[in-house]
Amino acid sequence: MIDLSNQLRPTTLQEFVGQSHIIGKDKALYKLLMKKEIPHLFFYGKPGTGKTTLAKIIAKHINSDYYYFNATTIKIDELRKVFDKYKNSLIKPIVFIDEVHRLSKNQQEVLLPIMESYQAIIIGASTENPFFTLTSAIRSRSFLYEFKPLTNIELDGIIQTALKNSGITLSKEAREYLIASSSGDARAMLNLLNFASKIENNISFDTLKELRSNVIGDGVSSSDSHYDLASAMIKSLRGSDIDAALYYLGRLINGGESVDFITRRMVIFASEDIGNANPNALNLAVSTMHACNKIGYPEARIILGQCAVYLASSPKSNSSYNAINKALADIKHGRILQIPKHIDSLHKGYKYPHDYGGWVEQEYLEEPVSYYESQNIGFEKNLNEWLKKIKGKE
Repeated sequence: MIDLSNQLRPTTLQEFVGQSHIIGKDKALYKLLMKKEIPHLFFYGKPGTGKTTLAKIIAKHINSDYYYFNATTIKIDELRKVFDKYKNSLIKPIVFIDEVHRLSKNQQEVLLPIMESYQAIIIGASTENPFFTLTSAIRSRSFLYEFKPLTNIELDGIIQTALKNSGITLSKEAREYLIASSSGDARAMLNLLNFASKIENNISFDTLKELRSNVIGDGVSSSDSHYDLASAMIKSLRGSDIDAALYYLGRLINGGESVDFITRRMVIFASEDIGNANPNALNLAVSTMHACNKIGYPEARIILGQCAVYLASSPKSNSSYNAINKALADIKHGRILQIPKHIDSLHKGYKYPHDYGGWVEQEYLEEPVSYYESQNIGFEKNLNEWLKKIKGKE
């Protein structure tokens, strides 16, 4: 039997299923596609949601050549060969790069002039949000779209198309399990249906369950995403609910979420929500990030669990988080203060604190500001006491 996921892969925008929030007929991207004005695009989202398929449809729609690369194996010379081939051509090829979050800065620098001149149309895809791994120069020349898991209704429609004139039948229970166990992943659903049909024409629930004993992905409804689970984990950590934090962490792990995604959020949480109430939380979160990236699953789950328990148990303070936000807000609103002459690099008059026993009174800003307000929580008490002793106020 032909692979259903390839056999049923849509080839036109009209056949494409899902992502109506991006390419619905009233959406800006759809209108651009209809005018064959294609910007550089980066798609991210769960597997089986149509990222690669849409890129191929776009290439066909504008009658352009299509080149596939994977960022984990891509070589700069290979990219340059493609770009050189079209240097003086009226055709703009579509260069599709999978796992785009893995692109190195050197590889992105090769893409930049091509994107600037529109010598080729770059479309990237990733299961992770590539925003933080793409340079600002790349981001400013492209548009980023999140692909959401397909809804149960959309998956059911794909099943109807797959079964049409096939001679294959599904029991109600089997059909429900086929949809529910695929977690919005059309490719995974068709893959299961494809191999089940090699065993029997009247596909049963038991056959599907034997082939796929567990729900893939995070098993949540299509209205949810790994960002929702990550948010729930962070809120549980902030609320010091160890068990809830571990549950949501378990959902992320079971859904195949990358350790990069989970540990980045733990590191941010350790600084934003714990801060100097327990400075060691940041050390442990960073160590967790490095260790998990080296070790990987399944053992990484142990390290992640340990870190989650520690973060949930730590005293919480957002004093430092609030302080830097206040400082940045002041600057963005035009409060630009001159550096006092006695501490700039060109003038004399600076008092070297070590010559005065560790601290000496002098001005570091031309006018006073007040950003940091300690909540006097946990280790913040120690820092406050240190400051008092340093300045001789105790």
